[in-house]
Amino acid sequence: MPSYSNQQHLGQAESLWVATSPTTNFPSLVTAPPHDVIVIGAGIAGLTTAYLLQTQGVRVVLLEMGKIVKGVTGYTTAKVTSLHTLIYDYLITHFGEDQARMYGEANQAGLNMIAALVDQLQIACDFKRTTAYTFTCDAKESKNIEAEVEAAQKLGLPASYVTQTPLPLAVKAAITFSEQAQFHPRKYLLKIADAFINAGGRIFEDTRVFKIEDGTPIKVTTARGTLSAAHVVIATHYPIYDPALYFTRLIPHRSCVLGVRLEEKAPEGMFIDSVDEYPTMRNQPTEDGEIFLIGGENYKTGQGGDIIARYERLEKVAREYFPVKSVDYHWSTQDNMTLDRVPFIGKIDRSDTNIYVATGFGGWGMTNGSAAGMILSDLILGKENPWAQVFNPVRFKPVASAKPLITEGANVAKEIVGGLLPKPAAEAAQTLAVGEGMVVHHEGERVAISRDDQGRLHAVSAICTHMGCVVNWNNAERSWDCPCHASRFASDGTVLHGPAVKDLEQKQIEIPQPVVDRQE
Repeated sequence: MPSYSNQQHLGQAESLWVATSPTTNFPSLVTAPPHDVIVIGAGIAGLTTAYLLQTQGVRVVLLEMGKIVKGVTGYTTAKVTSLHTLIYDYLITHFGEDQARMYGEANQAGLNMIAALVDQLQIACDFKRTTAYTFTCDAKESKNIEAEVEAAQKLGLPASYVTQTPLPLAVKAAITFSEQAQFHPRKYLLKIADAFINAGGRIFEDTRVFKIEDGTPIKVTTARGTLSAAHVVIATHYPIYDPALYFTRLIPHRSCVLGVRLEEKAPEGMFIDSVDEYPTMRNQPTEDGEIFLIGGENYKTGQGGDIIARYERLEKVAREYFPVKSVDYHWSTQDNMTLDRVPFIGKIDRSDTNIYVATGFGGWGMTNGSAAGMILSDLILGKENPWAQVFNPVRFKPVASAKPLITEGANVAKEIVGGLLPKPAAEAAQTLAVGEGMVVHHEGERVAISRDDQGRLHAVSAICTHMGCVVNWNNAERSWDCPCHASRFASDGTVLHGPAVKDLEQKQIEIPQPVVDRQE
């Protein structure tokens, strides 16, 4: 992704992980080899599941819409930890101590499996053990930190209470987890992909799945042909096949990340504010020196307003507290939160199906995604898994879920309506600058128009192909983002993120006028 001229001060418009790792060139699907399992989606959950199954004698085909590890996993902050802000006191209250312990053990196991594979496969991915912190600068929040430490220690997790951290902030209290880790996620997963291939697995890139039909066998229709298998795993972050209405139980969020260089050594450790007043932070070594990652400015996908302004506010915070030498990278993460804060990992619905799902990692995909690989491979192999119960997708915790369900339902209903009737296309296009986009009214339809760097006008339907919500323009990433269920589309309408599987329809609008350029 190029760095657009009106945000060059924010550095390269790309994730550090994508910018500092090789591209891939796996073939597209032509003829599928013999297989038992189809895994859809090649991020950390999909690749881990595929690798674990293939190395246990199961024949696996892995399908990826674009290039592997260039979706959500390629844009993470890559914290490998079971300290997930403040969650264990909540889990004990709403799920009980046994299931809270399952959650913690699963994520610790995900961390330890990554460490074991790094050692076993000799993966050069900057893997390093470090301490994770959840901190607060608000004295009133200290009691919640204390409760979390007590809960985590009760569950056998490596928790401690501290009042000082390496951060240059007035921290009042923090919970720490020792022996956590950080790494370069693409360098790690590209080697997992190599190991999967060496074990006999097959990866097909640029192979978009359009349809899944449950049955014996399960049929998977792609743009390049139809496959069938006894088992199918949907690891597409947001499920592209949704018989159990996951769209009513997932809340999609995005957040901004800056990769900066400091004038001095960055603080050692991984940090996140318990109430999101301050950013999430960690350091990362590179061949050209240390990069300090600072993330924040969380917003619901498609409802972030001026995203460039969000990056600029984050930069202001970074410069206020740290001696920033330069801003080298900026990108956004995307996360799905479940209503009860626990991921969905397991059979996709209550029927006697062999379709499985992994989603809703809540911003902690490195350990949850690795745990998902272990859980799903065990389920497919007919093995008992010690943590599967807490992640069971068909659970429902009414006390934990009722209020978020009502709130999210109201939010989606508002976005489906689409707000006020937009301007006519001719009027809007006269003032549309390079890099800008807006939804307009044209011949009785809502149309999404934008201008590229050459001043060309692009016009596509403004109606998301998932469930008919009206998309909004993301001015930092030059994309159309759905405010209901987080589908994302390029300016030409091509699907970037699901759950949508169909592109936005191209529209023809011929409106000659001078191009406004507000970037000068």
